[in-house]
Amino acid sequence: MKAARNKHASNHAADGYLHRLGERVRVLRNQRGMTRKALAQHARVSERYLAQLEVGLGNCSIVLLRRIARAIGLPVTQLVHDGAEPALDLVLLSQFLERLSPPALAEARDLLLKHFSKPSEELRRRRIALIGLRGGGKSTLGRLLAERLGVPFIELDREIEKRSGASLSELFEMFGQETFRRAEREALSEVLRQHQNFVIATSGSIVAEPSTLELLLSSCFTVWVRADPQEHMKRVMAQGDMRPIANSSRAMEDLVSILKSREPLYAKAEVALATTGKTPEQNLAELLHLIANPDTQMTRRSA
Repeated sequence: MKAARNKHASNHAADGYLHRLGERVRVLRNQRGMTRKALAQHARVSERYLAQLEVGLGNCSIVLLRRIARAIGLPVTQLVHDGAEPALDLVLLSQFLERLSPPALAEARDLLLKHFSKPSEELRRRRIALIGLRGGGKSTLGRLLAERLGVPFIELDREIEKRSGASLSELFEMFGQETFRRAEREALSEVLRQHQNFVIATSGSIVAEPSTLELLLSSCFTVWVRADPQEHMKRVMAQGDMRPIANSSRAMEDLVSILKSREPLYAKAEVALATTGKTPEQNLAELLHLIANPDTQMTRRSA
């Protein structure tokens, strides 16, 4: 009975999405002054199929959606977006920002943060967030730094577990990635509401969710705690996770691949600290120097 209810709810949600998708295609087509026949011709789909899509009865492949999006003249991601339509000013701003070079885009983001960001620069400096792949040394370093600064040390994963009443593995298993990411953002927002000063260690994957990453970067002084892949692997196993041993060569390949894909995201941190080959005390001393003199490293990066 429960499985049947879940299947019915899933089908209902899918039907609702297809109706919203069809309506979006119809509105976008009309905005561009295209007849259904013209769009069908340019997208290389049948007019009958397009008519079904616009009334919420068409469930097509990503290839066909890509053709329709290109014929309309917008990215397929915008076509399949599920949610409220973005404000016109946001669309226009996005188009403007897309024309900027990477350095100009970074400068524009800094200007927007300085003008509109709620936390002051002084407050951000009192909230230190450690990001990076698991096994980099965030927890050990975070505890030492919090003790030295006399502020609370917070592990965001434990906050998620306390709020949800379930372990992270249970959250993933029962509710999936989307629910976990929402719980992660809510836990971070709650920490920001409750504490003025803290050191927080985040999950390695927090950077994969753009809205949570933006909140972290705009609210905290962020530090990328990094290590060599071999050091990451060794520390993970030292923590009691023996899964990498089952297929060590493949595990290392996966770790390197994950690290490579996340490096541009981790690099958004204000400073980076390499922990390989150093004692916790040496890492703490270097981190304290980086926190006190962040412009030194940022100047070296941009040079």
